[in-house]
Parts: sequence; C-alpha cells; structure tokens
Amino acid sequence: MNVTDAITQRISTRAFLDKPVGEAELRAILDVARFSPSGGNCQPWHVYALSGAGMARFRAELGDVMASDPMGEETEFHIYPPGIKEPYRSRRFKCGEDLYASIGIPRENKGGRLMQLAKNYDFFGAPAAFFFALDRQMGPGQWAHLGMLMQTICLTAEEMGLATCMQEAWARRHSFIRKFFGVPDELQLYCGLAVGYKDPGAPINSWRTERAPVDEIATFVS
Repeated sequence: MNVTDAITQRISTRAFLDKPVGEAELRAILDVARFSPSGGNCQPWHVYALSGAGMARFRAELGDVMASDPMGEETEFHIYPPGIKEPYRSRRFKCGEDLYASIGIPRENKGGRLMQLAKNYDFFGAPAAFFFALDRQMGPGQWAHLGMLMQTICLTAEEMGLATCMQEAWARRHSFIRKFFGVPDELQLYCGLAVGYKDPGAPINSWRTERAPVDEIATFVS
C-alpha cells in the first residue's frame, strides 16, 4: 500500500470485528510513528497503549464509573469553539446527520443517538487503543505536532491492515483515564484512538464524509 492509498482509503471506523490486536502490533505501529515530524525534535507527546487483559480491566473499571456518572465530566478544553461559525458549523452538522442516517437513526430518536454516542466508550468494539497526552507547557505548535503523530499512527495502522477511529469523546473521561494509567499532572490528555479490524459489513462503515474541493481550501499564486 502506498501513502496515497492509505490516506484516501482510511475512514473513522465505528464498528470493529471481534479479532484481537495485541501489544506486539501496537509496538510495531509506534516504532514507525515515532519518526513523525516534531518541531525542534521536542517530541512533547506521551502515548498510552491498551490491549488484552489491560483493555478488559479498563472496560470493567470504566463500566463502574459510567454507572454512577453516565454523562461524564466537563472537558478541560473546548472540543469545538463555542458558537462555531460557517462553514465549519454546517460541515460538522452534516457529518453527524450522515453518520446517523447510515444506521437508520432519525433526528427525533434521541435515545438511539445517545446509545450510538455511548459506543465511543467501548471503542466501538475495538480490541486495542491508544491515548495521547501532551506536556501542559506546550502551545498550539506542539498540539499540531501531536496531530502529526496521530495521523502517522493511523496511516501505519492502515498499511498493516488495521482500522482506526480518533475519539475526542474521551475528553469527558479524562479523570478516569488519568487515574487508570497514572498520568502525571504535567501532562494534558487529549483523546483516544480505537484500533482494530474493520467490520466490512457494518453500515456505519459504508459512508464517507465529504471533502471540500482544492480550490475551496487553497489559494494558488503563480
């Protein structure tokens, strides 16, 4: 698989097969992704990997927490800007509507939509995951570098035949994640990343988000 194929074929997978992914595969992914670009070679990130018995324990302990706190806590940062403007608001809205349409959940079915949202906290059935943290001293530049690392991880996984889904929903469970992994206070948790084998028969994996054409997102001067 070449880079172009990996980029264009990858989607945010939201239904995974019951097929294990172990520490060896996660290590192999990170062994490649550690060469991601990093300004000044600071490498300001830390990655927490989860699979096997650790994943089983994570799910069990999270289940106890969610039973007493089903809505989760306030995030430490805004996932999207308050009052997000156009065209970003419409793009985000359409993304959500297309997702629910793919699995036949209309807008008025609030319960069904909440149940689908809750699947985030089971990694959509994925057997493995990464969580990402960044030193709190770092600013927007280093957040961008973390994004480069995450994209490299996703493309490396794609080359290995694995599927991924970046999950900002975990920002509402940051205290639990911090306690589970023993994350030091100086690190800011960002999000999770589900890793596994895509269920090709799941309708939710059959749609793609639309992308703006090149002339809408770029200016050329020649």
